[in-house]
Amino acid sequence: MFKPLVLYIGLRYTRAKRRNHFISFISMISMVGIALGVTVLITVLSVMNGFDQEIRTRILSMVPQVTVTEWGQQLRDWQGLKQQLSADQSITAMAPFVEGEAMITNSGEPAFGVLEGIDPALENTVSPIGSKMIRGNIMALQPGKFGIILGSGLAESLGVGVGDKVTVYVPQATLSPIGMLPRLKQFSVVGVFQVGYQYDSGYALINIQDAAKLMMMPKDTVTGLQLKLTDLFLAPAVVNQLSATLPVNYHVYDWTQQNANFFKALKMEKLMMFLMLVLIIAVAAFNMLSSLVMVVTDKQSDIAILRTLGASSRQIMGIFVVQGATVGFVGTLIGLVCGVLLADNVTTIVNHLQTLLGVQFLNANVYYISFLPSQIVFGDVWRICVISFVLSLLATLYPAWSASRVKPAEALRYE
Repeated sequence: MFKPLVLYIGLRYTRAKRRNHFISFISMISMVGIALGVTVLITVLSVMNGFDQEIRTRILSMVPQVTVTEWGQQLRDWQGLKQQLSADQSITAMAPFVEGEAMITNSGEPAFGVLEGIDPALENTVSPIGSKMIRGNIMALQPGKFGIILGSGLAESLGVGVGDKVTVYVPQATLSPIGMLPRLKQFSVVGVFQVGYQYDSGYALINIQDAAKLMMMPKDTVTGLQLKLTDLFLAPAVVNQLSATLPVNYHVYDWTQQNANFFKALKMEKLMMFLMLVLIIAVAAFNMLSSLVMVVTDKQSDIAILRTLGASSRQIMGIFVVQGATVGFVGTLIGLVCGVLLADNVTTIVNHLQTLLGVQFLNANVYYISFLPSQIVFGDVWRICVISFVLSLLATLYPAWSASRVKPAEALRYE
């Protein structure tokens, strides 16, 4: 006989045709429910990981890995600071910038955003913005030419393109015979970039020298110094190191602090979605518990005979644990295979549906991307499978314990 006995009988009960077909149907529904829950959970978390990766990449393409400023938002002698920081092996590139708020108009409705002055040559070493240009070239930002590069959303809202003129207003005021007037300057649009996220509709770039003149900043003074590291995940450690070594009038922060609330919100959203979708697996496990309770009732005579033949209470429990664990394992395995296949192809499937139905499921103006991304994280996959199997095992405990409490004499009284 196949050994161990508990495993043999448990597997035989799993595949044997029962007299009560309703019990078999409930067991099948439980298996399908577990498979469906695992499939949905893997797919949804993969899509959320894809969204997280896409948005994080788009944010980090514009946000400096580490920024050094002085309290008061003006950094004096940035060349000296750059020379001092060049000895740090973890810093690969540095670029100064001038930043301020501005209103941009084109004989129509004004648009408000962030105006950033950059050195085009140095900016290319710390930011991939040069590769995000859809029209024009970042090197067209020459000092004294008063050229401006707009985000694609900002250019669209203003109705301008390369070669058009826009007027830029900054909060600094100029004293005139008729009173205080805002600082303004006419710029020529020399390029348009497209990054995604909020930067396309709220950012404009000009040459750093033109920005300093427009904002009336002292000579050799900038807003801050952007740093690029060998590894962006070293940013918190580099911030702590620089904060300890630089004078107290310097303020150092990194990309994690600039968007901390946003990344925390994404993490919390993923956690809550995970907990809600685990309930699908929990419901399937509860269905399995119900089916096992009915199996125990249906098999009372079999249990009584096994007890009279010498089977212990622990062996009886093991038989029904094996039966429930088999249903949970098979359901989890099916869900694993279907979930990974669906998550790996969900982008293609959604694209085909959009083409077939002639609709756009994702609006780039709302979600910042126009496709459904997916990134399978196998740590999440194994965590889902373990939770599914553990819930299946927990669902077998009460029916198995109930089976072990069956008294042979009472079960066989009316047989």
